[in-house]
Amino acid sequence: MSKPIVIALGEILWDMLPTGKRAGGAPVNFAYHASQNGAESYAISAVGNDELGTELLDDAHKAGINTLVQTNDYPTGTVAVALTNGIPEYTIVQNVAWDHISYTDELAEAVSKADAICFGTLGLRSKESHDTIIELLKHAKDGALKFFDINLRANFYSKELIEELLGYANIFKINDDELIMMREMFSIPEGKDEDACKWFLDRFGLEYIILTGGATFSTIIAKDGETSTLLTPHVEVADTVGAGDSFSGSFTGKLLSGASLKEAHHAAVNTAAYVCTKEGGWPVYPAEGVPDYLAAAK
Repeated sequence: MSKPIVIALGEILWDMLPTGKRAGGAPVNFAYHASQNGAESYAISAVGNDELGTELLDDAHKAGINTLVQTNDYPTGTVAVALTNGIPEYTIVQNVAWDHISYTDELAEAVSKADAICFGTLGLRSKESHDTIIELLKHAKDGALKFFDINLRANFYSKELIEELLGYANIFKINDDELIMMREMFSIPEGKDEDACKWFLDRFGLEYIILTGGATFSTIIAKDGETSTLLTPHVEVADTVGAGDSFSGSFTGKLLSGASLKEAHHAAVNTAAYVCTKEGGWPVYPAEGVPDYLAAAK
């Protein structure tokens, strides 16, 4: 039986951590974890014609991520990551290779076959990549999961961009800090977080909305009203780089492989907890699978 196909659209880059560089970029992190949870994953992005670009593609292939990554004359993307008690702060270099992803018929054909597509605001910060990614999203097949992880970074977003991407999405992931910002941006009435999530669910015709609360909780609400809320298990944190993306990728991989909402949510929480115990966003999974931290906490 063939695996479901997942495509990630947007940034591929080096996270320059205090301990050294680690391959990353939110969409590619998503693709990696989807591939570890039952999917065949592809990354659509761009790297520079430089040593960092060659290394980045080598790392992606070694991690089992298929790449539809262009090479251009801009430098390969890098992000300086400073850690405070394991929590990352990002300084993102601008006008790099992934800001110049070009539309091709080959990419459109690949997207048309995908069972799930992941995208976020950062990958569309430049006009060229914005126009390419929007055009590619138009080729998504009926029934595909279109996962919008808002992933707000620096000032690389706007209400107009968020509304535009919500128009293509059927899954929307947001954290509790971002929800506070979205309440103000969209003039959502005061009330429970769950009510604000349902506002987005109804307003944009979503299949699912995911609200994460970092070290505290996560909640997933489906359009049919099914809700799953889980507390975040406590682990010894190395860093939290890519933890949210690992949640998204594993949730999507499990969902596409036939898991129920609650089963996929359970797997996503455990995966994110495991990633927090390791450095970087693409840790090797244990041969016996990710530990069941949730079960151990009971």
